[in-house]
Amino acid sequence: MTRAFDTMAGEDEEGTSTVAVAVAGDTHQLQIPISRVKKIMKLDQDINKINAEALHLIASSTELFLELLAEKSAQVALEKKRKTIKLEHLRVAVKRHQPTSDFLLDSLPMPSQPSDRSPKVQSRPRSSTDKPLPSGTRRIEAFFQKCT
Repeated sequence: MTRAFDTMAGEDEEGTSTVAVAVAGDTHQLQIPISRVKKIMKLDQDINKINAEALHLIASSTELFLELLAEKSAQVALEKKRKTIKLEHLRVAVKRHQPTSDFLLDSLPMPSQPSDRSPKVQSRPRSSTDKPLPSGTRRIEAFFQKCT
């Protein structure tokens, strides 16, 4: 089956690049910033140019994947009678979904161990600069900071 793709690229009110693709008459507006998806894709040295349809496909796939993770994590939180989704709920959801578990489980941080201290006493929040980075790597937070 062949589908016609019409692509419209532009910027929204905040200056964020957007891509709307009409597939057989249906238009889907992406929620994640296209420019950041493109930056992440261009980190691969083998990629020079990115087609608008390919960019939209990757961004749409990312949105669907994040929706799946959010839904599955919410189900786990509800099963445990919680209103807030925590890291442990996300880890359980990933473990239950085998294709996701194969590649994502090792990337998720380990759950923190319960301490013997009272819950009122909080330790100093851990800074992202506590551990040195291996040479040639950057922290993921750099991609999600607003560029000025």
